Amino acid sequence: MEITTVGELLHWSYANLAMAHSAVAAKAEKYGRTHFMIRSRLYAGLNRQTMNIGPLADDDRLKMMLPQACCYCGRRDSLSVDHLIPRKRGGANTGDNLVWACRSCNSSKGARDALQWLAEKNQFPPLLLLRRYLKLAIEMARERELMHVPLAAAPELPFSLSSIPQAFPPPNQVQLWVVEISQERGQEGP
Repeated sequence: MEITTVGELLHWSYANLAMAHSAVAAKAEKYGRTHFMIRSRLYAGLNRQTMNIGPLADDDRLKMMLPQACCYCGRRDSLSVDHLIPRKRGGANTGDNLVWACRSCNSSKGARDALQWLAEKNQFPPLLLLRRYLKLAIEMARERELMHVPLAAAPELPFSLSSIPQAFPPPNQVQLWVVEISQERGQEGP
């Protein structure tokens, strides 16, 4: 499949996220037919605008329920607040864009894009962190009317288009969150 626009890239990654989340929740070793169907239907629905991404309010509720830990490494002490999409790059100074980060990760990441920084460390982001990031990126692209803009013509954005994952590791190699989530806590899908 060829992805040519900003919207197609963001929708494809979000649909892959839903596929991965479903597989991880089912403790699958690899992606199966059901997971691929989830991805296919969601991608088509997002592009046709017959389906929507989940609201950021769901992520805010999860943020209150998840164990308070650095969203990058899982450390539970020396926490500070980090802008997932850095303010210096144009990220919003709102609660939607704030995540917990230990001082070490926050300092190391600095004003870099979170996905770019994690990729430099050979780490795939936890799915719930990626979900929040993609929702913010989709919201920004929609507000700026960039969803139908060809990737080659996209202006510089607060988030890194080149860091948006198009392929996901097998479900047994990705995490839902950086620390174990007990079964009774928020294991909702994208």
